[in-house]
Amino acid sequence: MAADIELWQAAVSLVLIAVVVAVSLWRRLGLERSVLWASARATIQLLAVGALFTVIFDSGLADLWSGLWILVMVAVAGGVIARRTGAGRYLFGVGLAAVGVTVGVVLAVIFGLGVLQLEPVSAVVIAGITIGNTMPSVVQAVDRTRSQLSASSGQIEAMLALGFDAAGATRPVVHDVARLALVPQIERTKVVGLIALPGAMTGLLLAGAEPFDAVLIQLVVMFLVLGAVAISVIIVTLAMTRRALTPDLRLADWVRALH
Repeated sequence: MAADIELWQAAVSLVLIAVVVAVSLWRRLGLERSVLWASARATIQLLAVGALFTVIFDSGLADLWSGLWILVMVAVAGGVIARRTGAGRYLFGVGLAAVGVTVGVVLAVIFGLGVLQLEPVSAVVIAGITIGNTMPSVVQAVDRTRSQLSASSGQIEAMLALGFDAAGATRPVVHDVARLALVPQIERTKVVGLIALPGAMTGLLLAGAEPFDAVLIQLVVMFLVLGAVAISVIIVTLAMTRRALTPDLRLADWVRALH
């Protein structure tokens, strides 16, 4: 299938963005700046990615470049998680570990079992798919944990006063946050093939792969991503709730500051 596309064809795809901006201005919805900024940022980032892929394809150090790229993605993800928690630098290491370990497992299974041939660009793409699916759920879990800790601070202190340990007092928060944060990924997994065709499978089909092979590869990727999302959410949520209490079982200062 031909993949050549002209600049004007890409520009035409902005028609719905233009409609949204026009409606926002007309109805004074205040959406135009965020929509335009998101579109501009995505354009710049994807153009940069295209340039980097070109470097990887053409460079004799493709393996090194792809490895560095994956490390940078993991580091950025860890930084985003730490910044959103408000719990300080402690959560940077936790976020880094959660994303890094899950990405490592996904890459090991995909390429170690020969599901895909190990190539620099393939490694970056699979890592990007994993992180791209993991980050929204983890960020949602972080935000939800912050709000739940703030709203439940009185309940947590009451449970501590009744003799619960740190894990027992914060267990309701962990349960609610993990369940809600995983709902979008679980729902996407449940309806895949019915109302949505996943990107990995469609990409393989467009590249000329056999439909059944494309489906099997997509299943492997989808199961690994679901597991990666779940593990990352649980790790980060447990780490935040653990950090929410001091060693002498009092609410930490960063939790009190949420009020």
